[in-house]
Amino acid sequence: MIKTIILIGGPMKGTRFRPLSLELPKPLFPVAGYPIIYHHIEACSKVPHMKEVILIGFYQPNDALNKFISNVQQEFKIQVRYLQEYTALGTAGGLYHFRDQILAGKPDSFFVMNSDVCGDFPLKEMLSFTVQKGGGSHCTVLGTEATRQQSLNYGCIVENKNTHEVLHYVEKPETYISTTINCGVYLFSPDIFCTLEKIFKKNQEDNYKIHFFSYQAGNGWCSGLHERDCDPNMQMKETIRLEQDIFVPMAGSGKLYVYHTDRFWSQIKTSGAAIYANRHYLALYQNWHKERLAKNGELKPQIIGDVYIHPTADVHPTAVLGPNVSVGKHAVIGEGARVRESIVLEGAVLQDHCCVLYSVIGWNVTIGMWTRVEGTPNDPNPNKPFAKVDVKDTFSPDGKLNPSITVIGSNVQVPSEVILLNAMVLPDKSLAGSCKNQIIL
Repeated sequence: MIKTIILIGGPMKGTRFRPLSLELPKPLFPVAGYPIIYHHIEACSKVPHMKEVILIGFYQPNDALNKFISNVQQEFKIQVRYLQEYTALGTAGGLYHFRDQILAGKPDSFFVMNSDVCGDFPLKEMLSFTVQKGGGSHCTVLGTEATRQQSLNYGCIVENKNTHEVLHYVEKPETYISTTINCGVYLFSPDIFCTLEKIFKKNQEDNYKIHFFSYQAGNGWCSGLHERDCDPNMQMKETIRLEQDIFVPMAGSGKLYVYHTDRFWSQIKTSGAAIYANRHYLALYQNWHKERLAKNGELKPQIIGDVYIHPTADVHPTAVLGPNVSVGKHAVIGEGARVRESIVLEGAVLQDHCCVLYSVIGWNVTIGMWTRVEGTPNDPNPNKPFAKVDVKDTFSPDGKLNPSITVIGSNVQVPSEVILLNAMVLPDKSLAGSCKNQIIL
């Protein structure tokens, strides 16, 4: 039996994804017509003997999350449930906290996936690779190649090229270590919880010592008392970081391996990365789900390349869409409109002859007639092999807004005959005119 754990984080995460994450938890943001973690669960459903998917995070339960879980359970005929952390416990703290739930039914192994990554996940291949290594392997990390410079932004892996054992692991090193990077997808055997327990207890002991001696130094009368007797408000250290606390000491022990993939993979840290992921998931539909892609035909809009249009959307036959466009539920696209490399979310209205390029149009937004909305793509450098999407700062060193895709938050009204270029508009705004390289608060 196999299980999958998807780490979905919480409302304090995904700040670089705002304003889109203000309306909806980031893991539920639609990319290529479906929520980000839908693509994770779909990949899991193809793994033999997959019995359960557990979402772990610290979002409050909400209607959107409950509805999503209900829908994917029905579609994939697999049990999906959400376990809420009482606070952010780190990338491994939640695994240890909910260890009894994860180990229920005695799974042979379990995947762990970060929700802020996207890709053509080779889960069956990872499982076969791990089985070949035998029962002594605690963990297999999915790895891919990056450029030397970009590798500094990821967890870097030094491996034995023959056995693929991880010899050295460094999370976001200051200098070059390796171009093999951690993809945020792992396969564990259940005995990893023995390692987690040791780390948890060590963190507890270190926490007690630190706070006991610091309190004793400031209050001489406190000597000999238990740390919690000294300060009842002191929090126990229950955060465990998978990368730093587990992988770093496990490297070189013969229990950590890397499985390489050359398939599509990317992080989704920003809305610009969502546009990039949208393009690649649409391309994957050509292989797995051609029925999801729009087709040209009589009384249909002109389709260029890969385009997803929700069945409830209303697109005028004279509109031109594509390549790489997703149109959500109940969206309306008017006569002569042009949409390219963009995501149009549920309920948005693009009026006649507007032009939308490299943008995310939020929920229930209205774009006026003859208006042009355009952003600047943040694609990997095509001239550098293995280049990834750069996570750029919002502002340049001189305080100017860096060019990026245009993002329009929900319920925004954009008037006719204006231009929005490299703009970010927060929800519930009514614009009066054109704007360029601005954040509209």
